[in-house]
Amino acid sequence: MRLYNSLSREVEEVRPADGGVVRMYSCGPTVYRYAHLGNMRTFMLGDLIRRALRFEGSEVRWVMNITDVGHMTDDVGEEARDRMDIAVADEGLAPLEIAAKYTEAFLEDADALGIERADEYPRATDHIAEMIELTRVLIEKGHAYEVEGNVYFDVSSFPGYGRLSGNTLDKLQPGHRQLETDPNKRHHADFALWKRAGDNRLMKWDSPWGPGFPGWHIECSAMSMKYLGDRFDIHTGGADLKFPHHEDERAQSDAGTGHDVVSIWVYGGFLQFSGQKMAKSRGNVTRVTEIAEQGEDPLAFRLLCFGTRYRGEMDFSWEALEAEGRRLTRLRQRMADWAEAERGERSPAAAELDRRFRESVADDLDLPAAVKVMGQTVSADVSDGERYDLLSSWDAVLGLDLERLAREGFEVPGDVQSLIDERDRARGARDFATSDRLRERLAGMGWEVMDTAAGTRVRPLR
Repeated sequence: MRLYNSLSREVEEVRPADGGVVRMYSCGPTVYRYAHLGNMRTFMLGDLIRRALRFEGSEVRWVMNITDVGHMTDDVGEEARDRMDIAVADEGLAPLEIAAKYTEAFLEDADALGIERADEYPRATDHIAEMIELTRVLIEKGHAYEVEGNVYFDVSSFPGYGRLSGNTLDKLQPGHRQLETDPNKRHHADFALWKRAGDNRLMKWDSPWGPGFPGWHIECSAMSMKYLGDRFDIHTGGADLKFPHHEDERAQSDAGTGHDVVSIWVYGGFLQFSGQKMAKSRGNVTRVTEIAEQGEDPLAFRLLCFGTRYRGEMDFSWEALEAEGRRLTRLRQRMADWAEAERGERSPAAAELDRRFRESVADDLDLPAAVKVMGQTVSADVSDGERYDLLSSWDAVLGLDLERLAREGFEVPGDVQSLIDERDRARGARDFATSDRLRERLAGMGWEVMDTAAGTRVRPLR
């Protein structure tokens, strides 16, 4: 399995740090609002990497955090507003009630998209002690300093700052952290590990530096190392997290331990809608639930994502989604047709298709190439049993539930069977006008009509 490492700017083989289990951390949702399709495409990346590694026989431990405090609109002053505080004001619920509501919604959306559950979902509010301890260590080692209850990371103490994102200190201008211009900082790029809390702040904790709350970046350093150790293999996130979030996280983690903590940094590209990045701030967000409300299978979005390499920007449209929905339905129907086919020894042609699929997946998740192999398999010179076995095995990576119709089967209602019998009589009498009319009527009732030597066969269109 090879992945593009944004730190080295090269495609690298995944080699577990401990020689055994591959350990991966993903930046998860900030649970003050619903996640949109752009967010979910990013979260799907960790799922695909884990599926691909398991497909190769590797054991994977995957941790995804839940940010329920610390993601601030700015980082200045005692009254800096956390996004959770804003949600509380909007909805009239307590902070943890807000977090619980949107965490559950995120997990339901992930389930609908075939994103298998991570091994752990640590919440920031459950790990304040670990954040305080890491902050204390960074102060002790000379990488951080306290000023009037605020603790900042000293970026000049970490020579590798900027290596991940390319935003080196000589390129950064004052004010690059939105509104953060605290004159007490030693360097304008220094970032908050801990912030002093004002009297009106809802979410705050005691600390050696007084009542306060953690910065956003310290959360991921503390939680990732608690659950995966101080050396782990893969860190994923959206391209927008590379700077400042991951640049700062990397600085904290590596400065605190004295070595590189993460081996490979992997990023998913943006999702665009009508030529613009999908984002809450733009008001052009679409939720997973809206796909189902439009009568489409959410897994059609998953298949749509496979048409673009995970690192590239992807365009979303309802027309493209509907087309992938039809494609997914056809694949499931073919799988149902092949389910009872005889099995035998795998042919050289089938073995070659399997090799090409596996190589595509291992090559930095080249899913466009993998899906192309899947499409070629449908018409390849292999037996129906081989087709079924290949696609069902590949679905361990794709997660498209290709065996749904084959597994569930279906019953033909009596009124539908009556129309089928009537159509067979019409065909026997060569009354093709009636036959075509009945085909259209059956299609309108949600049934695909197939003419076979044994007569009319039907299967659900959805």
